[in-house]
Amino acid sequence: MELILKKDVDNLGFKDDVVSVKNGYGRNFLIPQGFAELATPSAKKVLAETLKQRAYKEQKHIDEAKKQAEKLNGLSIKLTAKAGAGDKLFGSITNADLADALAKEGVEIDKKYINIAGGNIKRLGQYEATLRFHREVISTLSFDVVGEA
Repeated sequence: MELILKKDVDNLGFKDDVVSVKNGYGRNFLIPQGFAELATPSAKKVLAETLKQRAYKEQKHIDEAKKQAEKLNGLSIKLTAKAGAGDKLFGSITNADLADALAKEGVEIDKKYINIAGGNIKRLGQYEATLRFHREVISTLSFDVVGEA
């Protein structure tokens, strides 16, 4: 049985994928739960048109993400935090702190799309973070954590 997925389904596929499943799984679970619909010829045509329109909109999002990523070139971020003996911080620096610092510099990105290597930062020094502006636009940012004077 061929189905078009309406939502992401674990171990099966992503939204708008055409998948083949056993009849019982499709008829008794996927379709009643609203996870899929039958892949009739007319539904496939509608899906093809939707994907074509989405590709155009997606290109706009990619261009916007690239503009945001270009703002990072030459950007120097220094986060200040209270530190004790041995360069150990009181508390930690998280991706939310980095998102706030980037917002002050004019780069808007949600904290959930920032991945700091090693998780939370607990010492002074230089670190790297991976910023995901879009599925296809990922950039790396180096930043410093310095102690307050």
